[in-house]
Amino acid sequence: MRISSYAIIATVLVALIASGAFAGFYLLNHTTSSTTSSSGVIHVVAVENFWGSLITQLGGTRVSVTSIVSDPNADPHEYESNTANAIAIANAQLVIVNGAGYDTWAQKLIAASNTPHQVVLNVQELINQPDDANPHFWYSPTYVNETVKAMYQDLVSIDPSHASYYTQQYDALKASLEVYNERITEIKQQFGGVKVASTESIFVYLANATGLDLVSPPAFMEAVAEGNDPPAQSLVQFDQLITNGSVNVLVYNEQTVTPLTQSIKALASQHNIPIVPVTETIQPPNVSFQVWMNAQLIILQNALNQQALGK
Repeated sequence: MRISSYAIIATVLVALIASGAFAGFYLLNHTTSSTTSSSGVIHVVAVENFWGSLITQLGGTRVSVTSIVSDPNADPHEYESNTANAIAIANAQLVIVNGAGYDTWAQKLIAASNTPHQVVLNVQELINQPDDANPHFWYSPTYVNETVKAMYQDLVSIDPSHASYYTQQYDALKASLEVYNERITEIKQQFGGVKVASTESIFVYLANATGLDLVSPPAFMEAVAEGNDPPAQSLVQFDQLITNGSVNVLVYNEQTVTPLTQSIKALASQHNIPIVPVTETIQPPNVSFQVWMNAQLIILQNALNQQALGK
């Protein structure tokens, strides 16, 4: 099932690249992004590859970025750190963490290394969210824009002599992100208020941004996100939403798969409800944040169109 869903996303990505919509932002090496010598560049660790993609685009030739969490076949919630991660973080001038319990292990490594003059950008703290907030901040365009601005400011503070270069990179990235922001607006205009469901809380911020009515039980989505068994009543409610045709699409997180989410997916297929695959990390990992996110939005938009035409 995962292979077929990734194939759908890959098909959309190929179309995007061929159209030139994201020219110049397609291929990104998220391990060592700098194309210059190591002398003088800022060493950055982004704990997750979605933040790594954005800082790579901002820093260009002035940064060397290591993104730690990027495996498409693993649940990032369950990532276990290793010695290489500790060394990378200890040697970094800038570390970007998500926060809200999503990468607590990384924050422990930062504290243990206690690297002098190291700048740490904690997205949760930046956007002033509590520790128990839904941690999928990168699915909120508002939070993404705020984080990109903070990244830009951190690069300038670390390397002020190249401020004009970072300003150019920042302007280019903002322009590129507009394609994905405009599609969010388009979906809201076309389908605002349409009822949808999601197997996991990953979709909450994007549902809010697109104006979609996310009606799947919060207790179910939150339990799956945290790796717990959902309350029995929430499963009954979810089944009823699917079987009585109350939702138009099912958003399915490909990286937090459980027997329960698989059963919900199968039930949706039986009732001809389109399934929209999403992932926690950038897939495939060598494309930019905005290409990945826009590909998922296109699949969502097409699924909503399909249901609208069917009715």
